[in-house]
Amino acid sequence: MSSSDGADERDPRQPPAFEPFEVANSKRIYDSPWCGLRRDEVILRSDKLQEYHVFEISDAVTVVPVRTDGSLVMVGQYRYPHGKTHWEFPAGRVDQGETPLAAAARELEEETGHCAGRFVPLPGFYPTGGISAHFAHTFVALDCEASGHQQLDDSERLIVQVFSVEEACALLDEGLLEDAFTALPLFYYLRWQAAGRL
Repeated sequence: MSSSDGADERDPRQPPAFEPFEVANSKRIYDSPWCGLRRDEVILRSDKLQEYHVFEISDAVTVVPVRTDGSLVMVGQYRYPHGKTHWEFPAGRVDQGETPLAAAARELEEETGHCAGRFVPLPGFYPTGGISAHFAHTFVALDCEASGHQQLDDSERLIVQVFSVEEACALLDEGLLEDAFTALPLFYYLRWQAAGRL
């Protein structure tokens, strides 16, 4: 909406907020230490009920590891749900009582065997906003050096590889970074680096 003098009063950063739906009822469908599922019925403007299945999962972190020479550390990781192995940045859950920053440092070392000189937060994101409040906290890990303390879970199958920025950009441009926890943080890193924000 524009004011009488023609100035634009909109805030382009966020759309105006809607009132939340009123919840008519909510039922637990499934619970485990890993995730949960609930079924909510919300009341629409027409007074009809709309069913929502909400997937509950703890927040996560994803890390863009940048070595002292500017190269990037990635892992080639096997993912059971779709059966593919592809290049990713280290990522994982934020444990209960753990800060996102502590989780980022832990996941970086556990998956890649690297430690960072410093961490800079990047914008986070909701990877599955239509079905979950699950949020991914994103960091750049700068001045990374190998610590030799990689510690993988039994279920993790991965290899560590170092890429130049040009090589990582080529993967991004070719659509080969199919993992959102990798492609979006890399995009933010490149934008922030080009703008001198890092």
